[in-house]
Amino acid sequence: MSSRPPPPAEPDAPEAPAAAPRVPLAIEDWLTVIIMALLALITFANVLVRYFTDASFAWTEEVSVFLMIALAMVAASAAVARNRHIRIEYFADSGPASRQRALAVFGAAAVALLFALMTVLSARVLWDDVRFGETSPGIGVPQWWYTMWLPIISAAITLRAVGLMLRGGRAAGESALLPTSPEVRAEEHAP
Repeated sequence: MSSRPPPPAEPDAPEAPAAAPRVPLAIEDWLTVIIMALLALITFANVLVRYFTDASFAWTEEVSVFLMIALAMVAASAAVARNRHIRIEYFADSGPASRQRALAVFGAAAVALLFALMTVLSARVLWDDVRFGETSPGIGVPQWWYTMWLPIISAAITLRAVGLMLRGGRAAGESALLPTSPEVRAEEHAP
């Protein structure tokens, strides 16, 4: 009884489904929902106060700007984990699957390098804010209350990009319900 070795896998065979990430994507999803709700609540409250009293909360603009920056960073982390960050899709999604994976890994490595550098530089800015006692221009709270989140979220994006790179460019936890699922992406490219 001879056993034949299994046929070699084709290099351009369809990808296996991605394994669930160790850190759930729900973290970024819920943070996005919470930040958006806070932004809406703060803005709505400020509009009501301005309408009824002809005055406004002094702190709303400063907090809203911080929340918008945090929202962009958290959404960037989710986009990196799902492999939906900005790219030229003509090159990234065309050609053989092996080239697509290589470009995805290269893109993830570039994102990891960029955000690792951003983590280090923003940590230096945080240290300067703490060391020199900088205060915010609008309401005078310590500036590090705002800047401390930049290195934290940048490090999270770096880790998400490294995870994407280690998965060979495959997005984490694809679901047919998500707008980033292969089914939805195939529908986007349909004639």
